[in-house]
Amino acid sequence: MAKDLYANLGVARGASAAEIKKAYRKLAKANHPDTHAGDAAALARFKDVSAAYTILSDADERGKYDRGEIDADGQPKAPPGFDPRGFGGGGGFNPGSGGFSGFGGNAGSTRFDAGGDVGDLFSELFGGRAGGAPFGGDPRQNFRAAPAKGSDVAYRLSVPFEDAALLKAQRIALQNGKTLDLKLPAGFEPGRQVRLGGQGEAGPGGAGDALVTLDIAAHRFMRRDGDDIRLDLPVRLGEAVLGAKVKVPTPDGPVMLGVPAGTTSGRTLRLRGRGFTRADGTRGDLLATVEVDLPADDAELRAFAERWTGDASRNPRSALGVD
Repeated sequence: MAKDLYANLGVARGASAAEIKKAYRKLAKANHPDTHAGDAAALARFKDVSAAYTILSDADERGKYDRGEIDADGQPKAPPGFDPRGFGGGGGFNPGSGGFSGFGGNAGSTRFDAGGDVGDLFSELFGGRAGGAPFGGDPRQNFRAAPAKGSDVAYRLSVPFEDAALLKAQRIALQNGKTLDLKLPAGFEPGRQVRLGGQGEAGPGGAGDALVTLDIAAHRFMRRDGDDIRLDLPVRLGEAVLGAKVKVPTPDGPVMLGVPAGTTSGRTLRLRGRGFTRADGTRGDLLATVEVDLPADDAELRAFAERWTGDASRNPRSALGVD
């Protein structure tokens, strides 16, 4: 895909954080490896949109990218005007051609023949410094590329559901033998990548990075819905008819929830601030959908239903167009 991060997500450069998040969720879901096993193109798209979201969802990193301080891979860019082939304005020593390009225009637009050892030319221009080069020694040594860093190492971390909601730090063991507590980013989605600088493979220019892709483990009765959490809440018939206070599980631990009198199955009750942590630090809600639980064979309840006439005139299926 394109190296422009906004293009990778299909949003404009002035897109809001919410628009960026919405675009990422749509593309990540459409290209997730779990639903495209063996599809190399989908995997590549998934990696591209995840990498784009990693930078654009972070206000500081997005600012650096917009200002041109880092590239689409999150790596620092050279300062404006810097040219390793010359000095500041596109001119300078060209070690590949044995010449020196002028300082007044594009690199290579004006060229002066050294007429012999290039060190002599540097000696004239820079006051006869040691070795004839402006920084000493063989001038070609001054333009060699920096030593390469070691390779990055990829990891995948499945975060327990409650820990993901509360952003609890995760203890991870790295290939290099180190054990770290990884701080989870606020508002993260499955597929979000976290970069740990200098925790990759060793290299002559320093160690590479560790790239940790985050997943959220499934829960046995809670489900994520955006920033909210949903669960089905069984209640007894008496609790539904008369109203009651019932204990409800949340990522923070059990809390009491009021069930209004006359509650029917399918009604959703809300516990505010018990959902997932958003990027701004606030939290979504927990939404509990009531399910009235009837005993399989209760003689007293059966006898009551047989003699109760108050329900006979009411048709709860009228909205479905049936009598």
